[in-house]
Amino acid sequence: MMFTNAGGFQLEDERLSQEQESDGAARCPWKRLTVGGNIVALPELTADTLLRLAKSNIPEADCLKNLLTDIAGVRVGHADDPKLASGVTAIVFDSPAVGAIDVRGGGPGTREEALLRPESMVETIDGIALSGGSALGLDAAGGVQAWLAEQGRGLRIRDAIIPIVPGAICFDLLNGGDKNWGRFPPYRDLGYRAAATARSDFALGSVGAGMGATTATFKGGLGSASARTGVGASVGALAVVNAVGSVTIGDGPWFWAAPFEMDGEYGGRGLPASFTPDMLSARLKGALAASAGENTTIAAVVTDAVLTKAQAKRLAMIAQTGMARAIYPVHAPTDGDTVFAAATCAKQIDPVFGLTELGMVAANTLARAIARGVFAATALPFPGALPAWKDRFG
Repeated sequence: MMFTNAGGFQLEDERLSQEQESDGAARCPWKRLTVGGNIVALPELTADTLLRLAKSNIPEADCLKNLLTDIAGVRVGHADDPKLASGVTAIVFDSPAVGAIDVRGGGPGTREEALLRPESMVETIDGIALSGGSALGLDAAGGVQAWLAEQGRGLRIRDAIIPIVPGAICFDLLNGGDKNWGRFPPYRDLGYRAAATARSDFALGSVGAGMGATTATFKGGLGSASARTGVGASVGALAVVNAVGSVTIGDGPWFWAAPFEMDGEYGGRGLPASFTPDMLSARLKGALAASAGENTTIAAVVTDAVLTKAQAKRLAMIAQTGMARAIYPVHAPTDGDTVFAAATCAKQIDPVFGLTELGMVAANTLARAIARGVFAATALPFPGALPAWKDRFG
């Protein structure tokens, strides 16, 4: 498995254990460095070795997880209920992040959308709540807020503390799960649990807000991916894939996002040798019975680049094109497609060309995250449930 660091050098994964050196320095699980196509063997990539590389003008090698949390200061937590076949995913920022939103689906469900507009006063957010449950799932953000408030996090207005947590939902009410929850839906409590368990490592597939997600042809799910720009800015994406369309081509194993795949992260099947008319025909969840709000892909892209709120909005807009690279069709009347963008503002970039490249990489990364969500999903255990991609193609 190959990854490229900020300086364009590639690191080949040898899957070493991340044991500790006797002097306490952690090893990074990479053993060979590729420079200009030539593999340079490294006996140990310890802190001392990295220091020597830095002195030799070779950039420091990083260990990436291919997750949204490759952005420093970002954590993700899930809470779900298999009986309910629904759940919540919380994105928590260690420090307030500049936030924005771009909505293109015809049936969205969002919270704090007006606050995220560039002309609105509040610049930063403390977290993002993604939830199943359709409009009832908007309660999830209240649970994330409650946990953040307990930590003393939020916008301060004299003695008041108000955690700023935008949110978006997807429709999973008809997936076979038991939605007879009584007077109040469970999403506020699920949101609290998701925030309380947020960490740097998190699962993909049928978890959190992706627990009950579906597409036209296969079980949907939650996916994530990360990448770097040529100048070293990092970007990560997380997507809950509940699309009216299909993430795969025709009836085969190929993902629409195949051109952007890295290291076989969603099966390495590539594209079909040729496209038939049937492959390009519409495969729609619910067909003529579909209604607005039943289908939504909701996502977040996060970067460590320094962005203004208006620039974060532009990043969300460019990143949204990643959905068109991974879902066919997309932005339909019955979709609620929404992308949040957030910037932790640790690395300066050029405000024009740097932002353009960042958006390009973010779009590709979002496309990869969408494919990974379907690739990692597992089928729901209910009669008539959609199969998972792996059930059919291994």
